[in-house]
Amino acid sequence: MESSFKGRVAIVTGSGNGLGRAHALALAERSAHVVVNDIGTSADGIGRSHEAADAVVSRIKEAGGTAVASYDSVADEDGAKRIIDLAVSEFGRLDILVNNAGIIRAQPVYEAKTEDWDAVVRTHLYGTFYCTRAACAVMKAQGYGRIINTSSATGFGLINHAAYSAAKEGITGFSRTVARDMARHGVTCNVIRPIAAWRGTDRPMSSVDANQPEDIAPLVVYLASEQAGNVNGCIFEVWRGHVGIFVDPPPVEQVVWKDGRWTAEELMKVLPETLTRGRSREKLPHTMPFFMTQIEE
Repeated sequence: MESSFKGRVAIVTGSGNGLGRAHALALAERSAHVVVNDIGTSADGIGRSHEAADAVVSRIKEAGGTAVASYDSVADEDGAKRIIDLAVSEFGRLDILVNNAGIIRAQPVYEAKTEDWDAVVRTHLYGTFYCTRAACAVMKAQGYGRIINTSSATGFGLINHAAYSAAKEGITGFSRTVARDMARHGVTCNVIRPIAAWRGTDRPMSSVDANQPEDIAPLVVYLASEQAGNVNGCIFEVWRGHVGIFVDPPPVEQVVWKDGRWTAEELMKVLPETLTRGRSREKLPHTMPFFMTQIEE
């Protein structure tokens, strides 16, 4: 991997804390010019402050790097464009976009409030769309770009997280298409499903031996590098020291087949002994590390 991103310009959204901060610092350490975007909100999206973004910018500059703060919200269409425009006006181009900003509001689906659903989906899914759309226009003109979008294992399903899981899987599907739209323009788009400590976790992460944000940043640095130019439309997981790539699209596990159309009555007889054998309404398959279900439940 290249040890230097000298001359490259990166935006990391939600980089005042947690994963985003680790990504921004890792890129800045390798000489990238970094736009540190953060609105300084709480984990559930309440309040605004410049403090978080300013602190990261100061840390980068004290280490001899180059960074500028952005306080615009990715959930606002005009605000997202201003984030992209800031990179171009300050540094003359945009090479790397890491869509990381997010909030979390958890409740059972039957108690979910529309305003909470809207807030989560607008920040994660709309925010990723708004920033990516604006960035793609710049990257297309350059003939170069790296986009890394943040999904989550929560997208596979996690109790009390309907909005969050919907937004995260939306990001995954969106990224697959961006990868195809932008490949011919020299731009890649990949997805990470990080399993790591973040500021929205209620319990001390040391108690569950989770990854720390700094464990995720190396993969982001790799995907942002010139050496990853052949990596496009891929979905990665980082978990306790391993980096994995998902089969995409997921393979069909099992098939029942007949010559012609199945009737409902035939399926009622065949499926309980084949495709749905052993399934349970309440004991659903584990789709993520066990500790995550314990934290969120």
